[in-house]
Amino acid sequence: MNHFLDIHKTDPANLRRIIDQAATMKTARAGRPRGTPDDEQPLAGHMVALIFEKPSTRTRVSFDVGVRQMGGQTMVLSGNDMQLGHGETIADTARVLSRYVDLIMIRTFDESVLIEMAEYASIPVINGLTDRTHPCQIMADILTYEEHRGPIAGKKVVWSGDGNNVCASFLHAAGQFGFDVTFTGPGQLDPEQEWIDLARSKGATVQIERDPHKAADGADLIVTDTWVSMHDAQSARERRHNMLRPYQVDSALMAAAKPDALFMHCLPAHREEEATSEVMDGPQSVIFDEAENRLHAQKAIMRWCLGV
Repeated sequence: MNHFLDIHKTDPANLRRIIDQAATMKTARAGRPRGTPDDEQPLAGHMVALIFEKPSTRTRVSFDVGVRQMGGQTMVLSGNDMQLGHGETIADTARVLSRYVDLIMIRTFDESVLIEMAEYASIPVINGLTDRTHPCQIMADILTYEEHRGPIAGKKVVWSGDGNNVCASFLHAAGQFGFDVTFTGPGQLDPEQEWIDLARSKGATVQIERDPHKAADGADLIVTDTWVSMHDAQSARERRHNMLRPYQVDSALMAAAKPDALFMHCLPAHREEEATSEVMDGPQSVIFDEAENRLHAQKAIMRWCLGV
């Protein structure tokens, strides 16, 4: 069963196959209207369930459009529609959906929901995001980096800010794709030690540097993410802002990196908080290519999951 649950759970050869196919599919669509179907229709006759316990813009639209471009159909379900794990166990939901659809993408809170869904489903399951990881985003990020700068292997990626779920998936990818990661942020928000140890065990260099300008020295890519969640209370937001303000990505921080370094942010962004508009709209920013590439990367992930 080709589940796509986390980057470190998929072997490097298959990850490379997904990235290369995504790039090929993107090239084949160049200049075509978004609603135009792909020449190939690998998902024709397939039904994909898209489950959202968390709100979404990019994940929902990119998966929905991707399925349609490849000739499939989608069923979009919210946590309220399903009462996932409340009115019915996750295991039973997985068993039932497996009788109706060919593929499940789930965007949820607790990682255990994803794991249980995959354990009991008899069809592939894709991690659209959990509180712990966000693998589809990082596959899009790697596709974006490589289309601008070539292979990411051997490069230095600097994560500035909160060692959150997106940062975790970057650490997973470091070991699988062969790049290094430097984390710069407050000690209270360090990435999980388990993920640091995992990346190091696979040969990646992972460093923690509290001084963001020292961390950015020699960087090929600087990445950040939002400082606060929509679910955080106001008091928590203020504390996080105070902790993270020194790690804002501004023009001075980008100047400390290599001259051709790229800037990424998975969006949505709070401009003038985790990054300045000058950086986000500047020549080193690839944030909207990154957003578009969610579509192409996820199409390739779905094809790999279904073997089509």
